[in-house]
Amino acid sequence: MGCGLCEVYCLVAHSSSRDVVKAYLKEKPKPISRIRREVYRSLSFAVQCRHCEEAPCVEACLTGAMNVDEKSGAVIHDPERCVECLTCVMVCPVGAIKVDRELGVVAKCDLCASSGSPVCVEKCPNQALVYAEAPP
Repeated sequence: MGCGLCEVYCLVAHSSSRDVVKAYLKEKPKPISRIRREVYRSLSFAVQCRHCEEAPCVEACLTGAMNVDEKSGAVIHDPERCVECLTCVMVCPVGAIKVDRELGVVAKCDLCASSGSPVCVEKCPNQALVYAEAPP
């Protein structure tokens, strides 16, 4: 239904306060959602990192800020190594990497590594989002 709650929950999960009002109105730098909602007329869908097996962003990253976690297989981003060259943004096949202009780095889905499972999936009121392995 395109409610956008996935974006809200993601932003709050990546905020320092973990409070929706503080995250939107008071935090500096303002946190950003790692998920984007695309809407066209009555259709909507969520765009987030697909954690590609052969991730173009990892191959293209000039500083090694993008890499694959050996344990989980997730594509992770190290903001300390990021120089905002935007190469990863250009090569991402699904357009899932966002630019955080305030921090001068990129941001992408981290599968909510700190909480164990993606909050967008857990909180989706319509169960429209699913966290599962892609079929072979």
